[in-house]
Amino acid sequence: MWYTVGAAALGGPPFVRNGMYFVWGGAARAPPPTKWTEGDPMKTSKFLSVILSVLIALVVLTGSIAVPLLCRSFYYAHIGPMGLEDWGLPREEIRRAYDEMMDFCLGKRTDFAAGALAFSQSGADHFADVRGLFLLDLRVLKLSAAALGLLLGWCVVGKVRPHRFRSRGPGFWAAAGLGASFLLVGGLAALDFDRAFVIFHSIFFPGKDNWIFDWQTDPIILFLPQDFFRNCALLILALLLLWCGVLIGSDLLAGKRGRRG
Repeated sequence: MWYTVGAAALGGPPFVRNGMYFVWGGAARAPPPTKWTEGDPMKTSKFLSVILSVLIALVVLTGSIAVPLLCRSFYYAHIGPMGLEDWGLPREEIRRAYDEMMDFCLGKRTDFAAGALAFSQSGADHFADVRGLFLLDLRVLKLSAAALGLLLGWCVVGKVRPHRFRSRGPGFWAAAGLGASFLLVGGLAALDFDRAFVIFHSIFFPGKDNWIFDWQTDPIILFLPQDFFRNCALLILALLLLWCGVLIGSDLLAGKRGRRG
C-alpha cells in the first residue's frame, strides 16, 4: 500500500519503513496496480497439493500394511495364545514354516517352502498370488516415499508450496480421506468378519478358489488361523488411524500457529 508523507515537502525518493511504501509530496498518488510486498513471495500450486495428498495417502496406507508383513515377531507372539503347538509341531518348527513361507512371499527365495509341512501345487499357486500382492505393496511404498521426498525437496528449492484448500494442507486431506474410508471399511468388516474375509479374497483373487485350503493337503493353514488375519487387519487399521491422527493434528496445530503469527 502507498502512503503520502510531508505535504509541504518538495519531492524526494520513495522509501520503505515497517513493510510500507512511502512517497514524498503533497498531492495524492495513485496506488500501484498490485499490492507491493518486500521480497518474492512463495508461489502456491493446487496441482501440487493434490499430488502431495495422493502420495501421503499411499505412504500411510502401504506403510501400515507393510508392518505385519515385515515384523515377524507379530506372528511369533500368536503361537502360544492361539495354541498353534497343539497341532503337533514345536514352536521352532512353526517359526521355520512361517519364515520360509514369508521368505517366498517377500521375494527372498524363488521356490515355495513351509518347513516340515507338506503342501499341494494349488496351495503353492495361491502363495505365488499372495507374493505378487506383497511385493506390489512394498514397491508402491518405496516409490511413493521416494516421490514424496523428491517433491518436498523441489518445493524448498523452487520456493513453491501446496495450496491450502479451505485452509488445510495436503496432509490433512490425505488423512481425512484415508481415515474416513478405512473407518467405514473397518466398521463394516467388524459386523461380519467371515463375510469380509470372503469378499476380500474374491476381490484380490478374482476367479480363483485355491485360497480355500484343505488342511490334509496343505497343513500350513492350521498354523494360519483366521483370527491371526483378523489381528493383522486390526493392526493395519490401528497404525493407519494413528498416522492419520498425527497428520490431522499437525495440520490443525500449524494452522493455529499461522493465525497467531
